Parts: sequence; C-alpha cells; structure tokens
Amino acid sequence: MQAIRYSKGFKMQCVREVEAGKSCAYAVQRKYKIKGTGTVMRWVRQLGSGRYGKIIRVEKAHEVNEAGQLRSELRRVKEALADTHMELALEQAFLAVACEELEQSLEGFKKKHAGGWRTRRSRPTRS
Repeated sequence: MQAIRYSKGFKMQCVREVEAGKSCAYAVQRKYKIKGTGTVMRWVRQLGSGRYGKIIRVEKAHEVNEAGQLRSELRRVKEALADTHMELALEQAFLAVACEELEQSLEGFKKKHAGGWRTRRSRPTRS
C-alpha cells in the first residue's frame, strides 16, 4: 500500500475552500480525490482559522451562572435529605431502645400510638 503525502500549500488551499464556503469538506475531498474520509476536516481543525465548525453559545445575563446555581442547589438538597435520613434513623433507634426499656414490643407501641398524641381539645365532642 502506498502512503500519500500532501504539501502544506495544498492542505491550506483545501482549508481555504472549505472556510470560504465554496464547498463542504466532503466536496473538496471528492474534487481532489483525497482518500481519507476525515482528512480534510482534520486539516480544517489543524490549519484553519477556527471559525469553521465552532459552536457559539449566546446567553442572557441571568443564564450565565444558571448551571452552577442549579448544581449548588442540588448539593444543598442532597445534604438536607441525608440529614433527614440520619434523623429518622436516630429516632427509630431511640424508639427501639425506649420500647426495650419499657419491655414493650415495637409493633405493639406503634399499634397503640398509631393515631398520634391526642390532647383533650382534639378529642371528638359528643353531640
């Protein structure tokens, strides 16, 4: 197999044609019978001015730090959720220890106090 080498001048001519918008990289490849499918695009990336193929993102003033703000808010929410899980685990462990000291089963305690604590005012009145 024979390796084909192209001069820098030839490469620059191909790049200029692509960047000028006269033809696309594939058309230049076909025009000059260049074998590699990505060769012309590689030359454009290496030797070009950098304008061709660049993505330009336009943002409004309030959108600039939006992703960073969302990441920090997500981190705060995750920390709050972890704290809540920790508090729940501690309360469950405390309840288990308290039931053990009172010599009562955990299920029995839960059944007995399923409605929550009631005060005199919260009791239903008879009519």
